[in-house]
Amino acid sequence: MSVRPVAHTSAARPTLEGAGVKLHRAFGFGDPSAFDPFLMFDDFRNDRPQDYEAGFPWHPHRGIETITYVLSGTVDHGDSLGNRGTLGAGDIQWMTAGSGIMHQEMPKGDAQGRMHGFQLWANLPSSLKMTSPRYQDVPSAEIPEIVDDDGTVVRVICGDFWGKRGPVDGIAADPSYLDISVPAGRTKRFPVDTYRQAFAYIFEGSGNFRDASQPFGVLVEKEVDGQEVHIRDDSGDRTLVRFGTGDEVTVTAGPMGLRFLLVSGAPIREPVAWHGPIVMNTRQELMEAVRDLQNGTFIRESARL
Repeated sequence: MSVRPVAHTSAARPTLEGAGVKLHRAFGFGDPSAFDPFLMFDDFRNDRPQDYEAGFPWHPHRGIETITYVLSGTVDHGDSLGNRGTLGAGDIQWMTAGSGIMHQEMPKGDAQGRMHGFQLWANLPSSLKMTSPRYQDVPSAEIPEIVDDDGTVVRVICGDFWGKRGPVDGIAADPSYLDISVPAGRTKRFPVDTYRQAFAYIFEGSGNFRDASQPFGVLVEKEVDGQEVHIRDDSGDRTLVRFGTGDEVTVTAGPMGLRFLLVSGAPIREPVAWHGPIVMNTRQELMEAVRDLQNGTFIRESARL
């Protein structure tokens, strides 16, 4: 087995999106080859309703898939085809926009006003850019959860892992999407197919991936038995980790444990012409999509059936 080295790390950046939603963007709108087949990843986490309640009103999508994973609060969604629903804590929606859809997502907090979730954009190959839109709405209860002997917990949203298969299927990038919790001090190895692009996103606790150029760490002060002591927390909250090639990822959890997403997918390696939520292969196709929006033909008749 060869351990994937850490090729790049960065902190998610504060971003204003939708109608004024405050979120953190781990990557997006940069070099599309860096995370191919993935285009963008957002962490929408807030304790103040005024920072997210304006939501993401009606907007178009074409040529991509959007993956929404809710941890707390709810997200009401609807589209131009008449689909309506609500995602709750632990639920996921995998939407294939294909030829085009108008969509809205309106987040609501839990009883304490907290809202937390993620949205990942995955590209579609040219052969599927204009496929008919479809949804895969998966309730939390249908997502397999594996508990290892040492207390490590893995939720398998998409792909095969440790003998379980996630409920989301038929995705162009053949992705794996895992929600992993590792207990304090444990070192774990997670297989990743060598042909896939892979990244991790740390959102709770602390930890360190093997072969990182430096630990994800800050020096913090804590009281232990009345004494003030300095502890290296290795905190990595909202840290993005992009891996090099290899067939496994190795991580050691810090003193508070670690929770992160591990996502991988087969690169598409095609040209990208990108304008907001519309992603095509050529500038001509992109201009056609904009014209479709302007003249009311963005939603294709095949998608209405």
